[in-house]
Amino acid sequence: MLGVYFAGLSGFKDIIVNQVKRILAVCLLATLATAVSGTVSLRAQIAELPESKRKVKVLVKPQYPDLAKKLSLSGLVKIEVTIGPDGKVKRTHIVGGHPVLATEAEKAASQSEFEPGPKETTEIIEFKFIAQ
Repeated sequence: MLGVYFAGLSGFKDIIVNQVKRILAVCLLATLATAVSGTVSLRAQIAELPESKRKVKVLVKPQYPDLAKKLSLSGLVKIEVTIGPDGKVKRTHIVGGHPVLATEAEKAASQSEFEPGPKETTEIIEFKFIAQ
């Protein structure tokens, strides 16, 4: 129940902000409950290197996160990798995609290996996560 505030408009603003936070929390919980109650069937994730300059020796498949299963998330995640002359991934950077999926895609990209080259190069790896 709302209390009486004599602090002027700033007190009223705090009341409104708290009510909005409560409404958003209830909506989020309702969405999560709906997603968890359904059954999930998943297909494997697919990783691609669009027009790659360096050949891939080992492309690690990302794990499908439990939260993504519960929410039936699917989508494309793009990871930029910096590859050293020895073919090992030196750095990764998430370029795009859902944050829940992107974390696992970045881990997989960092464990991937490429053919050795004359110098350090940068590539984009795309991981497709598909939920049914």
